[in-house]
Amino acid sequence: MSRRLPPLNALKAFEAAARHLSFTKAAEELFVTQAAISHQIKTLEDFLGLKLFRRRNRSLLLTEEGQGYYQDIRSIFSSVCDATERLMARSAKGTLTVTMQPSFAIQWLVPRLSLFSQLHPEIDVRIKAVDQDADTLIDDVDIAIYYGDGHWSDLQMYKLHSEYRIPVCSPSLLQGKKLTKPEDLAQFSLLHDASRRDWSRWLRQVGVSLPNAGQGPIFSHSTMVLQAAVLGQGVALGHSLLSRPEIQAGRLVCPLPQTLINDNAYYLVMAPGHDTLGKVAAFRDWIVALVQQEEAEFDSAL
Repeated sequence: MSRRLPPLNALKAFEAAARHLSFTKAAEELFVTQAAISHQIKTLEDFLGLKLFRRRNRSLLLTEEGQGYYQDIRSIFSSVCDATERLMARSAKGTLTVTMQPSFAIQWLVPRLSLFSQLHPEIDVRIKAVDQDADTLIDDVDIAIYYGDGHWSDLQMYKLHSEYRIPVCSPSLLQGKKLTKPEDLAQFSLLHDASRRDWSRWLRQVGVSLPNAGQGPIFSHSTMVLQAAVLGQGVALGHSLLSRPEIQAGRLVCPLPQTLINDNAYYLVMAPGHDTLGKVAAFRDWIVALVQQEEAEFDSAL
């Protein structure tokens, strides 16, 4: 059975006129004459066999049928616009949309993004820093960087690094104080992320019990933990990847060699098959190679 669609130009005219409650404003928006809008509305009314507008005291009003029809048409037009924007964002050769947690964006990617731009000036990277969500690959996102155990169904992924935690602090914190063995941490404030479990795990691993293991400031994001450490507010168990820039810059030091191996890591994830897209493949190859190179250099220097 064939489906009868109303004239699409007439629908556009009706949606604009109903939204503005004005033929004149609808005409201005659509770059046509007011007479053309009137003609399109009459065409649609003839097609439907009912009136959509009525005039009262020089104002334009929707009929009851027109109001109901407008509500349906408005949602359809909105869906079409959203779908079009998503498609254009995905298909644009020069734009690559990457989403990730704020900590990774601020601490690692943003300072290195110019390196990618130098290699691929034809690709504009659009960064969306958001709290991690399994749905962040929906809509206009080409690539996401997730932190976790790598168990995400229906996604293609590349592990960026081997994750561990390492004690870090500002060099200024060690002035006049000794921190050469785990027991020395008793005289320092310990900095925690939201989970507040890592220091307890690290201390169990090294076989030390401290009275202040569960005490100290708590921060919702890893970047905030590292920033507090840089400012000399205590000792943090930093992500190996996120701590690296601060250590290399001399703003943080590693006073103790013991590390806490973590099952989690950062992963580059994308929809299956999307790594064949030129811009996605270019970013994947660049970031995987850079992380692995920096990891090898950093580990050999410790």
